[in-house]
Amino acid sequence: MLFTHDTDLALAGAAALVNTLPGSLPGDHDPDTLTTPDDLARLFTEHGWTGRFDRDPAELEAVRALRPRLRRLWELDEHGVVELVNRLLAESRAVPQLVDHDGVGWHVHATAPDAPLATRMAVEAAIAVIDVVRAGELRRLRLCEADDCDDVVVDLSRNRSRRFCDGGCAARAHTAAYRERTRRASTRV
Repeated sequence: MLFTHDTDLALAGAAALVNTLPGSLPGDHDPDTLTTPDDLARLFTEHGWTGRFDRDPAELEAVRALRPRLRRLWELDEHGVVELVNRLLAESRAVPQLVDHDGVGWHVHATAPDAPLATRMAVEAAIAVIDVVRAGELRRLRLCEADDCDDVVVDLSRNRSRRFCDGGCAARAHTAAYRERTRRASTRV
């Protein structure tokens, strides 16, 4: 295990949140997948966030507004990431403390459970990225290598080999490569 369980979860949750943004590449038709409180409820449950959850339009808009800021964690160099992490923590008045709940074991929370969801999401992502930066592993936060995808990837593989997002890009790339090999082989015959 490269990082602690809570760091892995927070990184995966942050990536999933960022990947709800609509695609921004030319010709990309990926829709915004965080448009309703139900979409937010699904994301909240799937990624194990805890604490206050209002399920209202104001909370949805606050979380939606956080997405571009968190995406910057995948785009900036180390110095820029550190500045953003520090800014997120300062804005949230984060006070890290060890907690143990839900059978997870000791882990860090830096906001009260009744803090707004967007604040907790920002702080959890920032705390997780602290571990990434301190371990010298910022290159594990990258963009999907598919030509038609700009989703973010958290590479937790041992050999840093993950190249594609969770959106099916790996399967498409492998299928395209197979078809190209097959086409080349058939033209040689």
